[in-house]
Amino acid sequence: MTLSHVDESGQARMVDISSKAPMHREAVAAGKIILSPATLDLLKQKRMQKGDVLAVARVAAIQGGKRTAELIPLCHPLSIHQLDVKFRLVADGVEITAKAVSEGRTGVEMEALTAVSVAALTIYDMCKAMDKGMIIGAIALLEKHKHAIHG
Repeated sequence: MTLSHVDESGQARMVDISSKAPMHREAVAAGKIILSPATLDLLKQKRMQKGDVLAVARVAAIQGGKRTAELIPLCHPLSIHQLDVKFRLVADGVEITAKAVSEGRTGVEMEALTAVSVAALTIYDMCKAMDKGMIIGAIALLEKHKHAIHG
């Protein structure tokens, strides 16, 4: 198997995508942060000391997704057309989903995964004074699609 992110001598490199055709690309990622019942209750009531946790986490996720290429060394900078971040409060925490949309020569999955990760880390940061036992759970890519741009 040939690895695309290493050269002939085994050194890390950014993949040349210049010959690839631009495509419409979408990716959906998800993750979860487990919270104590008391923390979850305060979050639901928007009574956390640092403010509206989910509103701040949504903005942080969007910002983080847009800056993925600055955080992950071999990622290509992309023009993000949409980053939609959703939260679902469940019995033991918050489920996070992010959908990233772009038109370009490479996939947008890293941006969706980064958005979920940054949302979870922001929730953690805003709740850490209240909850010492939070757990950021599995973060996974759920969907990845591409199709030709019609236009």
